Amino acid sequence: MSRPPIEIETAPNPTATVIVMHGLGADGNDFVPIANELDLSPVGPVRFVFPNAPVMPVTINGGYRMPAWYDIALPDLAAQEDEAGLRRSQATIEAIISNEKARGIAASRIVVAGFSQGCAMALMTGLRHTERLAGIVGLSGYLPIAATTAAERHAANHETPVFLAHGRQDPVVPLAAAMRSRDALAALGHAVEWHEYTMAHSVCMEEIADLNSFLLRVLGRTLSKEATK
Repeated sequence: MSRPPIEIETAPNPTATVIVMHGLGADGNDFVPIANELDLSPVGPVRFVFPNAPVMPVTINGGYRMPAWYDIALPDLAAQEDEAGLRRSQATIEAIISNEKARGIAASRIVVAGFSQGCAMALMTGLRHTERLAGIVGLSGYLPIAATTAAERHAANHETPVFLAHGRQDPVVPLAAAMRSRDALAALGHAVEWHEYTMAHSVCMEEIADLNSFLLRVLGRTLSKEATK
């Protein structure tokens, strides 16, 4: 990463972590205001971690250097995917998850989330992680290197809840591409909670409310399990 992650704690001594990856050209600050709209107080103190993608040339933008988790060559996001870049960023996010575990947060109390390119990274990393996570959240994105998912996904996260949300008027990641990702995950047996909204490539208040409910549910469930140990 070009810069360390931004961190926000809702209260001292967090017992859960939500890792949120931004989209192309943005940075870790992008989703801080949205996190501030969430109320997760019923599940205890939460640490939000907002990583910053490295700055790199992006082919589709004429080679202009910008924060990106991986290169994009064509408008068809499934064509000529930057597998090497995807896997480098996957390793980066895995390191962040490992750091949270070292700080005392169990994998079962960690949610990986992201928007657009960040959604791709959340799905790619979360499905392959070797310990059960609390949840996986994908906003306005898609499943990258989809053909490898069946072979590379880890059994630990086969039943991990997945929240997918998308705008019906999205001109960047077409709704049809997101629906193909949804259907691919469902065909593999993953529990996908799907939401559509009247918006473009953005976030809306209704989506934030639905996300809040999802996070309360998955972190509340794992909190109950931890309490019974």
